Amino acid sequence: MRLIADSGSTKTHWVLLNGEQERHCVTEGLNPWMADRGVFALVGRQLCGQLGLEGARVEQVFFYGAGCGTESACQRVREWMGETLPFDSMEVNSDLLGACRATCGSSEGMVGILGTGSNMCYYNGQRVALQRVSTGFILGDEGSGNHIGKRLLKDYLEERMPEDLRAMFHDDYPYSTAEFIDCIYRRPFPNRFLASLASFAASHKENQYMQEVIRSCFRAYFEQMSYFGEHASLPLHVVGGLVSSFEAEIGEAAAGSGVRLGVMVQSPIEGLVSFHKE
Repeated sequence: MRLIADSGSTKTHWVLLNGEQERHCVTEGLNPWMADRGVFALVGRQLCGQLGLEGARVEQVFFYGAGCGTESACQRVREWMGETLPFDSMEVNSDLLGACRATCGSSEGMVGILGTGSNMCYYNGQRVALQRVSTGFILGDEGSGNHIGKRLLKDYLEERMPEDLRAMFHDDYPYSTAEFIDCIYRRPFPNRFLASLASFAASHKENQYMQEVIRSCFRAYFEQMSYFGEHASLPLHVVGGLVSSFEAEIGEAAAGSGVRLGVMVQSPIEGLVSFHKE
């Protein structure tokens, strides 16, 4: 049996391969910089129950995750998952490499992620060969769900959002300023909270103010293509949850930035299953 995981900061999609059979389940996200040992243990127990792994042993686990860009983070994932999930070997890689393998297979290409967070790289067909430093949800993550949410919340709190939208935003999120600040600076998973606000943008895309917010966030994302020099002429494959909500807006921002888009998929899990079956 082999187990494949695509883990973002918000959710993790698991597929258990047993011969020709596939079993799927979804748990919460397992970013090792955000989730602690207890969360990993809880998810491990959930997997054993949902996938029927009690008394069984998985030969190989392929884990692709947000926050898994360093060996120390990868080691935490292997150690923490190993405490509740029985396996013989576990390969931990970044979610960006997962997106590359899912969209490009063994061919070169530009690959990006637009979900709770964001990222972008040049993939040479075997590995991530060129990548900008990922500075996380506070300093970076341009174009991501938490970038859009951060922009909306800042405009709301500073009363720069149009009054009609402010009233609707308050109806959807009836928090005081202090409660919003608490969600960001004191409670766990502030990136998830900010990204959840992007659903408000998706629900009001026809509004002129909202259109400008969305465009500016995606323009900031595509501006990063200049970092990749000659590779920037390759089509950019995009993976992530924002694809389903903002596909047209992503396409418009890409065209306005001179970027050619390739494959666009909400989740890379099917591509990863095909990659590992091959």
